[in-house]
Amino acid sequence: MAGDPVGTAERNAAGKAAEVVRRGAAARSDVVLGVDTIVVLGERILGKAADADEAASFLRDLSGRAHDVVSGVCLRRNEEAWTAHRVTRVDVRRLSAAEIERYVETGEWRERAGAYAIQGIGSGLVTAVRGDYFNVVGLPVSVLVEGLASFGLPGFAWRQTDRTGGPLQ
Repeated sequence: MAGDPVGTAERNAAGKAAEVVRRGAAARSDVVLGVDTIVVLGERILGKAADADEAASFLRDLSGRAHDVVSGVCLRRNEEAWTAHRVTRVDVRRLSAAEIERYVETGEWRERAGAYAIQGIGSGLVTAVRGDYFNVVGLPVSVLVEGLASFGLPGFAWRQTDRTGGPLQ
């Protein structure tokens, strides 16, 4: 797949947030989060592998090379939307055919952009991360905090509770 990686990730994130709102799955005053993360190798966007063969192909292509991980983030409340992105550079070590086969056999590649999960066994594939590690995991938290602030919410509102353990108002 080819195209504008930043535009693709942001559009996908906005579409996810809009779908939640469209379905009525959130109260009107709620801030809805949509996130989409893609892996970009050269001019190619590597989405989620369709099967084990495609996962192995993605990993062969990533082997010994650097790639970008791009996440689009969209926060939406009613008709108001805030969209941003983060780009992180990741280096993958040279992988043998046997290592690729063993990793694919773990199944960890399923539902993962680029067919790997840095927060799991896939951490052994990576030699360097230049930028936001959490972006590679799939949620650039610092971008989320910036977006919450744009809606007038405290940066860590999703984690704050009052003295009774209930959500902070």
